[in-house]
Order: sequence, then structure tokens, then C-alpha cells
Amino acid sequence: MIHVPVRTWMSVVLLAAAIAVLIAIPDFVETFTLMQFTLFSAMAVLALSLGFIWGYGGILSFGQTAFFGLGGYAYAVSVLNLGESTEAIAIAIALPAVFAAFLGYFVFYGRISDVYLGVITLTVTLILFNVVNATAGDEYRIGNAALGGFNGMPSVPTFNLPGNPSIVLDPTQGWYATGGALIVVYVLLRLLLRSRFGRVAIAVRENETRASLLGYDPRLIKLGVFVIGGAIAGLGGALYVNWGAFVSPTIFALSLSAEIIIWVTVGGLGTLIGPVVGCFLIQYLDSQIGTQQTFNSNLALGAILIVFVLLLPQGLIPTIRTIASRLVRLRPASGNATESAAKQPVGAAR
Repeated sequence: MIHVPVRTWMSVVLLAAAIAVLIAIPDFVETFTLMQFTLFSAMAVLALSLGFIWGYGGILSFGQTAFFGLGGYAYAVSVLNLGESTEAIAIAIALPAVFAAFLGYFVFYGRISDVYLGVITLTVTLILFNVVNATAGDEYRIGNAALGGFNGMPSVPTFNLPGNPSIVLDPTQGWYATGGALIVVYVLLRLLLRSRFGRVAIAVRENETRASLLGYDPRLIKLGVFVIGGAIAGLGGALYVNWGAFVSPTIFALSLSAEIIIWVTVGGLGTLIGPVVGCFLIQYLDSQIGTQQTFNSNLALGAILIVFVLLLPQGLIPTIRTIASRLVRLRPASGNATESAAKQPVGAAR
């Protein structure tokens, strides 16, 4: 009989539950709420990109929105020129990945320290924001797509049925596509981390010198992690543009870069489900705070970050796992102590 680890069974159960929730949600919520969940899922893909490269590659990118924005603009320009979203999605993934490979090569092979890496990615985001923001003239177009400058690109065609541009996905189908993409990205990253590359990436994160002595090139491994994170962020950008049918230079905003870090910190660094949970939780709180005028949403996010850094530095998911493991360890111990005390003769234990 084949022995299946408990963690594998739990992963299968959680995956089945996620698929069930994905299918059932449209039957229980209104269209507006469904659109909100679609947005949350698109941003959760972005959170996964940073959670992967930071938590498992040890690469803190302050400018993850650079790849997110490139993916969004790549999708918008491609779909306007091609008239079909399937190839546009592929381009939205490939372009940020190529850009991440180009940037990462000079960063990692130039042996730039982690602090400067964060500054470089942040600077690249600022450069892209200002470049795209200055493309307001009619001469700034790529084929049929006018970049629009600070006004952005409105009326971007949303996802269509693969191979059939005449059938555009409705909000429910858009939810299935976005939520399904989030689940697929999560599963693929989970499988990647269980592969040889994933184990080596974690080893490089823990100790680059030891990994290099074992025959691995930490620069190549970190570059691979960085490229994968850029591709995932690009997919998130395409999903985001599909949600709103609009893209503007604000997609490169520094405030969004800060929010991603908060999502990962709150959910839990070093996990894949943590960034997703943190993203959904913070975005939901942000949307609720935005409906009233008593509190400022930015102040609330800052307060949440301070509370988690001081009280729950590991994040929600690792803290819950730690508490659960302690409870599991205490139950057998307390049960054995009770049984042994019952077996002792009267007056033996004083």
C-alpha cells in the first residue's frame, strides 16, 4: 500500500476546496461583489510574485509594480493590435520575464547587494512611470494602440474565448478566468518549490556560500527566481487590465509597491498562501475603510503594518501554523500524562 504524506493529503483537500469556492461564489454574491473578488484575485497573483521571490529567493524587490505595469501595458497594446486576448496574455507574461532577465543579469552577475537591488528596482519603477506618463501625444502609439500618457488607455478589450475573439467573457466568466489563474499559479509554484530547482533556490536563500561550494551558481538560481517572479507579475498586470478594461501610468505607482510588501508581511513571508490571504484581507479592509470618511485608508494600512511587525512578525499563516503545531504536540503529552497518573498506585505520586 502506497503511503501518502499527511501534508500531501492536506494540499489536495485545500486545492479541492479552493476550486469548489471558485465555482460556487457567483451563486452567492452580487455582480459588484464578484467584480471586487476578481480584482482581489488579480492583485493576489501580483502578491504571489513578490511572495515567491522574497520568501523563497531572498530577493526583496521594491519595484515589483514595474513588471506588473509592463504586463498590463503589454496586454493592452497587444490586444488592441491583434484583436485577440490569448496571444496578448502570452505577450504580457513574456515581456516582463525578458525585462526581468535583462535587469536581473546586471544585478546578480554584477554582485550588487540586496539593499541596492531594492533601490534599483524602485528606480526602474519610477523611470517607467515617468516615461509612460510622458506619452500623451498622438505620435506615441504602437500600431493601433495609442499609449495616452497620463490619461491612460481606455476601452481595452477584455478576455475572449480562446481562438474566438467574437465571444467576450462576461463578469462571471472573467471571475472564473482570474480566480482559476490564481489557483494555477499557486499550484505551479508549489510544484516548482518541490522540484530540484526549488530546493536549490531555498538553499541559496539560506546560505549562498554553502550552495556555491556544493557546485551551484547562486547568481543563476536567483536570476531564475527573479524571472519567474517577473512573469507572474506580468500575468497579474494582464488580469488587472482585463478587470477594468483600462490601464494608466498609475499601475507603476509606488504606493502599490508598498502595499504589496504589506500584503506579504501580513500574510506571512516564506509561504505561498500567506501573500494571497494578506492581499485579500488588506484589500477588503481597504475597500471597507474607503466607504467612510472617519479614517484614512493609508493611515490604517500603516497602523496594520506596525502592529504585525511588532506583534506578529512572522505573519498570519506562520503564526497560525505555529499555534496549531503546539496544540497538536500538547494533546498527546497531556493524554499520556493522564494515563500514567491513573496507572500509578495510590500514594505513589506525592
